[in-house]
Amino acid sequence: MKTDMLKRLGLALLVAMMAGALVACEDDPGPAEEAGQNIDEAMEDAGEGVEEMGEEIQDSAEGY
Repeated sequence: MKTDMLKRLGLALLVAMMAGALVACEDDPGPAEEAGQNIDEAMEDAGEGVEEMGEEIQDSAEGY
């Protein structure tokens, strides 16, 4: 009887933890996630700028 009660308690705790994890997964990003997204965007912009600069250099080199 005691083991049955412990199994039910364990199952209830597991369900509560899973429900808590679902509640914690909100759509609103936190400050760290926003900072990471800003860094990602800045790196993409920098990469595109370097790529454009390389194309311009290549185009000007073809003229000689």
